[in-house]
Amino acid sequence: MGSSGEERRRAGGGAAGLLGRSRRQRPGMGFPGGRGSPTARGSLQHLILFLLFVGPFNCFASYSRATELFYSLNEGLPAGILIGSLARDLRLPTAGGQHPAAPQPPLSFTLASRGFGEQYVHLDNRSGELHTSDVEIDREALCMESSGATIFGAAAGAASSSSLPSSESCLLLLDVLVLPQEYFRLVKVKITIRDVNDNAPRFPVTHIRLSVPENAPVNTRLAIEHPACDPDVGTNGVQTYRLRDNYGVFTLDVEENESGERTPYLIIMGALDRETREEYVTVIVAEDGGTPPLMGSATLTISISDINDNCPQFNDSQINVTLYGNSSLGTHMATVHAIDMDLGSNAQVSYSYSQKVPQPSRDLFHLNESTGVITLSSKVDGDTPRLHRLIILGNGPGCIPAVITVLVTIIKVMMRPPEVVPRFIANEAEGVVYLKELEPVNTPIAFFTIKDPDEKYKVNCYLDGDGPFRLSPYKPYNNEYLLETTKPLDYETQQLYEISVVAWNSEGFHVNKIIKVQVLDENDNSPVFSQQLVELSIEENNVPNAFLTKLHATDADSGERGQVSYFLGPDAPSYFSLDKTTGVLTVSTQLDREEKEKYRYTVKAVDSGFPPRESIATVTITVLDKNDNSPRFINKDFSFFVPENFPGFGEIGVISVTDADAGQNGWVALSVLNGSDIFVIDTGKGVLRAKVSLDREQQSSYVLWIEAVDGGDPALSSTAKITVLLLDINDNPPLVLFPQSNMSYLLVLPSTLPGSPITEVYAVDKDTGMNAVIAYSIIGRRGPRPESFKIDPKTGNITLEESLMQNDYGLYRLLVKVSDHGYPEPLHSTVMVNLFVNDTVSNESYIESLLRREPDISIEEKQPQISIEPTHKKMESTSCMPTLVALSIISLGSIALVTGMGIYICLRKGEKHHRADESLEVQIPLNGRINLHMLEKKPMEISNI
Repeated sequence: MGSSGEERRRAGGGAAGLLGRSRRQRPGMGFPGGRGSPTARGSLQHLILFLLFVGPFNCFASYSRATELFYSLNEGLPAGILIGSLARDLRLPTAGGQHPAAPQPPLSFTLASRGFGEQYVHLDNRSGELHTSDVEIDREALCMESSGATIFGAAAGAASSSSLPSSESCLLLLDVLVLPQEYFRLVKVKITIRDVNDNAPRFPVTHIRLSVPENAPVNTRLAIEHPACDPDVGTNGVQTYRLRDNYGVFTLDVEENESGERTPYLIIMGALDRETREEYVTVIVAEDGGTPPLMGSATLTISISDINDNCPQFNDSQINVTLYGNSSLGTHMATVHAIDMDLGSNAQVSYSYSQKVPQPSRDLFHLNESTGVITLSSKVDGDTPRLHRLIILGNGPGCIPAVITVLVTIIKVMMRPPEVVPRFIANEAEGVVYLKELEPVNTPIAFFTIKDPDEKYKVNCYLDGDGPFRLSPYKPYNNEYLLETTKPLDYETQQLYEISVVAWNSEGFHVNKIIKVQVLDENDNSPVFSQQLVELSIEENNVPNAFLTKLHATDADSGERGQVSYFLGPDAPSYFSLDKTTGVLTVSTQLDREEKEKYRYTVKAVDSGFPPRESIATVTITVLDKNDNSPRFINKDFSFFVPENFPGFGEIGVISVTDADAGQNGWVALSVLNGSDIFVIDTGKGVLRAKVSLDREQQSSYVLWIEAVDGGDPALSSTAKITVLLLDINDNPPLVLFPQSNMSYLLVLPSTLPGSPITEVYAVDKDTGMNAVIAYSIIGRRGPRPESFKIDPKTGNITLEESLMQNDYGLYRLLVKVSDHGYPEPLHSTVMVNLFVNDTVSNESYIESLLRREPDISIEEKQPQISIEPTHKKMESTSCMPTLVALSIISLGSIALVTGMGIYICLRKGEKHHRADESLEVQIPLNGRINLHMLEKKPMEISNI
């Protein structure tokens, strides 16, 4: 949007025009004093500081070139709308202008300060174009005041009121600096924000009430105190009001005051009558002047207030009444009633006799001024006139009285009726007898004396009415009757009885004496619970002070005796609360089903009688389960020891897991997280099984992770570590690694010294423990002098025991047994060790042919001996007698000597026998050698397991 023609003219005139305008504006730029005033000197100092910031001192003349630009803009525009071009409107030279050959320094446009208004615009520093920013302009938010101007910007205080376009303008003020110094000037940009119709009228209340008297004349004007408001201004503000339904008697008018505020007035167009219609409900609509117009509405209720415009009226003009001369005092004769259509005090009617009614008639008949009831107030005798005309006035405030005539005709009776004279024994007041409900049977109430005034007629008496009462003659007196109870009275069954004592004579005249018996309540009823057993349920982990139920007990007694208070029994836990008055039962803490599932205690209902009565009910609370407990393993780590080669699907162990929850929440399913291809678990019993037989030599242990998942929603889970350790069984015989073959041989030189190692037998066992402890022994020998070689049972080293002689040359074949110490049966392997005693190996094929022959070797049943040092225990002994000590020493020494001699003799005999059986000579020329260190020797230690 560009500037208007007037704006362009104000911004025109080139540099001289701008300079001239800035001189005229200097008095309004903040220099109020003269040259010598302190204020002027202070302002000058601030100006110098400003020029130091802008440029050198030679631009003093340019600083005074201030100008103003005015733009107008609609509110609510999107970002990027062009407001105006400062370079064009200031007619500043741009590239390609009047002197294209002359070098033009680039123009720079800068906002002088960052004020509130800068957020709504975007200034291009090079072109000087001013656009709307991303922040939408809302005129109603910027300019809250509807009168005068509201200015926002960087220099709002520096603007003079004479520069405002109108009295309702909403301005954004910007200070823009134009550089470089050749074109320097301070431009004050004023942007007028134009209003658009973006707000509908709105009433401050949704329901407006007006009160109009029913006698309001036509054209009466009543101001509506809550007019609609519209933040928009001008024609976009509220313009008109109207009624959706005027009922033919209302219309609206709008008045505008000096400040421009429009107030709606309700005008009465017809007569109102409250007695016809007392309220009108319609809708008032406010409409603005926008295009299209926007509307707002509120409910308008018009109440018609009453005035005294109606007078009392009787429905009849005359009432005829007949009265017997023997009527008793207080006999009801008639009731007059006048109606006034008004309300409240305007409708109050009082009744009075007209002045035309004579005084005897006034004395004979009583008129109630409020109710209009006419009763007999004096006895009728022989002098009483037979006809009475009672003129009664119905009086209303400010009204002419309504008139009704009551014509009373008295029929004289010559015989007087019987008389009934009561004498009350029980408490009586104004004809009402008061008896307690706990009074016993045959409680006397009153004596009644029956009299005949004329003493000529026989009078009888009986009781008329329902109730546990009896009227019987009281002997030995005549005409005396006793009224008493026949059953206990119960206040809760019936509180009031009305009975009549009727007396009649032989001529048929009756007299009724009405007696009212009021039963007084006593505390004879205990409170009664609506339920003697209150069964409740609540989910565990409830919120504190959770509502459980509302107990209810009733008490048939009245007053305080029937007021019930509630209390917990002594067996109730302390965290349950029972409101004394309302009977609301709550629990103040969280309940945990796993801690306690059922609660059972008593509650009491106590009334307020004296002494108080109470009743007891039982409350049972079942705590319902929630899935708040994860499955729990008995141990976090399980270890099972299983012998290897355990059969497939055999029971390795039982994994115990529990879940404190109940029902489906406590169902636990077990699964193997890892190793499921080897192991399975029985979910029902928790039994861990292996699908295949396990071999310790392949894997000695397995670490499994077992997950337990319950059946809750959502499900909870936990894990446990399972270690399966395979116990070794003796299922692997020793494996001989050296020598590698029974056909291999080794050359032994005759010059080998006794005790020299010749070779070794090296074997390993895949088992562990004692099952892997290996012992070596020679179980068969063949050769010229086979006992010349010995094997170490621990290491398997074969050594030369004796010196070799000339006749000892030849092939020696030693059958070595390699045995473990397994339980229950040791396993073993055998290997043939071939030793060729000679200086050289000259004919290797011949030796190999000898090796291929089946050797004739006898097997020795001699077990290898491995010394395992026992653990000695020190034994302490105490002796009381030196003789016993000496005898013990002598006995032990003798036993040791005999044992040693026996072992020595046996060993010597065995050695001689061994030499005799294995003597063999073989003369074979050898020409080959074998490396004795083909395999690395790995000696194994024997552990005492």
